[in-house]
Amino acid sequence: MTTLNTPIKNIFRLTGRQKDALTKLRLETIKDLFFHFPARYEDVTEATQIIFLPENQNVTIYGQIKNIEKKLSWKTKKYVIEADLFDASGKIKLRWFNQVYISKLLQENSFVKIVGKKTKNYIANPSVVQIPSLPILDFNKPNEAMLAIYPESKGITSKWFSQKISDLLAQKIHKQIIDPIPKEILEKYNLPNLQDAMILAHKPKSINDAEVARKRISFDQIFLLQIKRQQEKYKNKHSKSFRLKIDNKIIEKFIATFPYELTKAQKRVVNEILKDLQKQSPMARLVEGDVGSGKTAVATIASFAVAINTPPEQNSGMLQTAYMVPTSILARQQFAEFTSFFQNSIPGKTPKIGLLTSSTCMIFPSKTNPQKATKISRTQLLKWIKDGSVTIVVGTHSLIQKTVEFKNLALAIIDEQHRFGVMQRRELTKKENAPLPHLLSMTATPIPRTLALTIYGDLDLSIIDEIPKGRKPVETKIISKKDRQKVYDFLEQKIIEGRQAYLICPRVEEPDPTKALALRVASAQEEYKKMKKLFPNFKIGLLHGKLKQADKEIVMQEFEDKKIDILVATTVVEVGVNVPNATTIIIEGAERFGLSQLHQLRGRVQRSSHKSFCFLFTNSTNPKTTERLKSLVSAKNGFELAEYDLTLRGSGELLGSGQWGSSDIAMEALKNIKLVEAARKEAKEIINKDPDLSNHKNLQDSITRVSEIHFE
Repeated sequence: MTTLNTPIKNIFRLTGRQKDALTKLRLETIKDLFFHFPARYEDVTEATQIIFLPENQNVTIYGQIKNIEKKLSWKTKKYVIEADLFDASGKIKLRWFNQVYISKLLQENSFVKIVGKKTKNYIANPSVVQIPSLPILDFNKPNEAMLAIYPESKGITSKWFSQKISDLLAQKIHKQIIDPIPKEILEKYNLPNLQDAMILAHKPKSINDAEVARKRISFDQIFLLQIKRQQEKYKNKHSKSFRLKIDNKIIEKFIATFPYELTKAQKRVVNEILKDLQKQSPMARLVEGDVGSGKTAVATIASFAVAINTPPEQNSGMLQTAYMVPTSILARQQFAEFTSFFQNSIPGKTPKIGLLTSSTCMIFPSKTNPQKATKISRTQLLKWIKDGSVTIVVGTHSLIQKTVEFKNLALAIIDEQHRFGVMQRRELTKKENAPLPHLLSMTATPIPRTLALTIYGDLDLSIIDEIPKGRKPVETKIISKKDRQKVYDFLEQKIIEGRQAYLICPRVEEPDPTKALALRVASAQEEYKKMKKLFPNFKIGLLHGKLKQADKEIVMQEFEDKKIDILVATTVVEVGVNVPNATTIIIEGAERFGLSQLHQLRGRVQRSSHKSFCFLFTNSTNPKTTERLKSLVSAKNGFELAEYDLTLRGSGELLGSGQWGSSDIAMEALKNIKLVEAARKEAKEIINKDPDLSNHKNLQDSITRVSEIHFE
C-alpha cells in the first residue's frame, strides 16, 4: 500500500539523472512530492488556436517550435530568424527581424508561449517564453485552463511533476495528509483544509483556486514557524539566567569616557537591555540598527554592565561575555575597539579581553605593556576562559567549538546577522544545569516588520533609528559606461587629498569565456590589474574570500594603516569593516546586488565626518534596474530600502532563500502583514494555554519539519 512515507523510487521508475535531481531538490517521499508546490501558474484562459487567429490583434498561443532557420536578408543585409509554431489546430510562421539572439533562445521541438500580432500569414517579432509542457486547453470551457509550472532541476521536468502528482491525487493518497491547523482557526480565517488545498494548489481550475491554496499553505508555514518561535520564547522565559545588579552611576561614568555622545535611540536601547539584564529569566533581544548607527557602543555598554558584576557565591571576579562576529577581520577590529573602551574603565582593575579566531589568539592587557595586547597560545587562552580569568572574549565561530568552555558566561552577543537558539547558547556554557546566558543579537541589515515578526518571533526587538551626530549622508550616483573616466579623475583627486577608497566587484575571478552562460561581470582580480595601470602612483590592494586568512588580515591592516590607497575587494568587506579615512566606494556591476547589500556596502564609507561618495557602476539599460538603483540614491535609510526591496524582489531575494528553509510561497506571504499577525496571534494563544502542545499532537508532529531559520 502506498503511504505518504513511501519512497518516490518505490512507486515510479526513475532514471539515474531523475534520482539525482530529486535528491538535489530534497524530495524523497510521496509526502515530499505533495509539498513540492508549483512556482507559478500560467493563466491560459486567453489562449487562441492558430486556426482562429485574427489579423492585427495581440494574441497568446501555446505551441511547439520546429524548423528554426537563421537567414540573411538580401535586401537589408540583416538577419531574419524564422520558425514554425504548431498547435493541435495547425501551424503558423514566426519571424524575428534583426534579433539574432532569438536563435540562441529557441530550441527545436521545445514548447513555448508566444504573444504577438498576426500580419498577413506570419507573426512578426513575437515575445517568446519557454514552458515545460503544453497546457491541456478545453476551448469549450475557457475559464478552466491553468498550467502549473514546478521548480525543476537538471534531469527532471515540470511536466514529470505534473504527471506524477496528478496520478497520486487520482489515487487519493493526499487523503492521508493530517491537517496540523485546528479546525476552529481554519473556519475563523476562511481557509480550506490541507487535503482540499493540495488539489487547489496542484490542479487549480482558476487563478482564484491557486490563490486560495497559496494563502492556506502560506498560513501553514508561517503559523508553524510562529508556534516554534513562541515555544522557544515560552521556554526562555521559564529558564534561569544571571540576575545582574545595575549601578547606573558607574555605567554613566563609563559612557562619559566615550569620544562621542550617545544618540537618543542608543540611550533608549541601552535602557531596554539594562532592564532585561536585571530579570531572572534570560534576555533574548534583537537590536536592529542601520549602517553606522552605533550598535557596537550599545554592545560595549552591555558588556561593561556584565563585567562589573561578580559571579554568584563569589567575592571577586567578573561575569563573562562572549562576543561572536562572522569574520576574523571583524573580530580583530572589534577586539581593538573593546581594548580602547575598557582601558582604565573599572577603577583598580582592567577586565581581561581575549581574541579567539581560527588563526589568532590575543590577550589584553599585556603583562609587559598594560596599554597593549599581545599574542598568546590557544591553550593558554582556553585555560583562562575556562577558569574565568578572561572577562570578554571576542571571536568567530571558534567560540562554539567543543574545546571552548566558559566558567561564568552571562552574556552572548551575536553581531551581524547571526541567529542563536537555546541549544547554541547551551553550547557556549557546556554545562547542562548552568544558567543560560543573556542573548543580545544584532543586525545591520534592516528587516521589514513582517519579516522581523516572523523570523525573530522569540526575540524582543529594539531599533536604533538614528545616526550619530556629525555623520554626513553618502552622496550616491549611478554611473554609466561613458562617465566612468570622470569618476576615476574624481577618485584620483580624493586620494591626493589623503583619503582612501574601496572598489567592490561581484566576483573574484573572470568567468570561463567558453561557457555560454558565463556572466560578464567585473572580477576583483581583473579590476585589481586595471587599477594598477590606471593609478600607477598609488598603492592598490586586493581582498577576497579565496585568500588565506593570514593574507586577508595583512591586507586589511595595511588598509587601516593607510598603506593602501584603493582596496579592490568582493563583498568580504560588506559587514562591519570600519576604516574612517575611506570616503569613496565604487561598486562594479551594481545591478548584481540586492538593495540591502548595496546599502551595507555603501555604509563602509559613512564612518567619519568627512564627506563620502558612492558610485554605482552599471552596464544595464533595463528600466527596472535603473528604477531599483535610483531608490538607493533617494532612500533616507536602510529600513525604507528594505521595505522597497521586499515589495520589488520578494523576501527570498532580500534575505537569500537558500538560508531560510522555507518555500517561496511562504517567502512571498511575508509581504502580507495581516497574514503574519494573524498567524502570530493564534500561535501565541495556543502556546500560552498549551506550551508543550500536549493537547495539539498534530501541531507537535508538524513543527519538527519546520527548518531552523537563520542568517549567515
